Amino acid sequence: MQSGDSFSLKSPNGLGFVNHDIDRPAENGQNCGKFGATRHNRRVDDGTRARHRIAFVQIGDGRAVVGRMTGALVRAVLVMVLIATPSTLLPGSGVDSTQIVALIALFGGGLTFVEYSATYPGLIEFRYAPPFNRIRYLSLFLTVFVLTIIARGNFDPTPMTMFIKAIGAVVGHAIDFPYSPVRLMTLMLSSSAPSTHVEQVRVAAGMAYLISLVMLSVFVIALKIFGWPASNGTFNVWVNLPTFDPTIGGDVVARLERDARVNLALGFLLPFLVPAVVNAASSSFGEVTLSTPQTLIWMVSAWAFLPASLFMRGIAMRRVADMIREKRRQNDALQSHMQPA
Repeated sequence: MQSGDSFSLKSPNGLGFVNHDIDRPAENGQNCGKFGATRHNRRVDDGTRARHRIAFVQIGDGRAVVGRMTGALVRAVLVMVLIATPSTLLPGSGVDSTQIVALIALFGGGLTFVEYSATYPGLIEFRYAPPFNRIRYLSLFLTVFVLTIIARGNFDPTPMTMFIKAIGAVVGHAIDFPYSPVRLMTLMLSSSAPSTHVEQVRVAAGMAYLISLVMLSVFVIALKIFGWPASNGTFNVWVNLPTFDPTIGGDVVARLERDARVNLALGFLLPFLVPAVVNAASSSFGEVTLSTPQTLIWMVSAWAFLPASLFMRGIAMRRVADMIREKRRQNDALQSHMQPA
């Protein structure tokens, strides 16, 4: 009896224990189902977020491509306008000269579009460091436009052409002193050139030289006041100097400073060297007259723009060298501070 009582008492407990153990897997299955559903929902959410992120990245990349293409197209059109300005504004342009100018304008615009639409840099320097190229373009466009207006005043005088010509005459006579670039430019002409043509060359040279000096002043102001190029964020040497390889030929800072000195020297000497070289070569290739208006415009524009552009490049490369030197000094100071005592 005792054993039967013991069994009868223990049997329900045992059955209950067994039933409890049998019921627990059902609960665990429900919990596992909940956890699985939660994990599934989480995976769905993660997949949805990932797809959203990919979609946003694709949209951002598409907008960047469209923006880059639009900017390249605008720059190409501006270059074409610059090249076509003298031929468009000056009367008496022949059909052949107009076709040649249109071909050159298309080539310049296509080259600019390809350069600025490409992801990787090619030939144009300081592509992502405005306003370097913008200042250069504006300077060249103003030079070509002003000289075209002055040349147009010889055929169709207006108050605007007379005013610009008067300013050019004042500037040209002010800069026309012995051994000055303007004096050398006038001495480059033929000895039989009429005085009116010499005066026209003096006026054009004075205006072009004044615009180049203003361009240099604007760039120096942007460099000093606005901290160019650090004001635009990080400066990538490879992107902004595609023709400069920082991995060849010793220290980068020394090479940048050497190139800066070469550009500054050429920028200073070029206004004096070009008339001297042309005058020396005139005995072999004939005397220079600059009688054609478009020839006068482009020759004087190149004579004034190229030295100023070299000056800007030299100043910019010197600035980049100083930035790299300062960054190295900060890194050395940080490493020395982090070293244990």
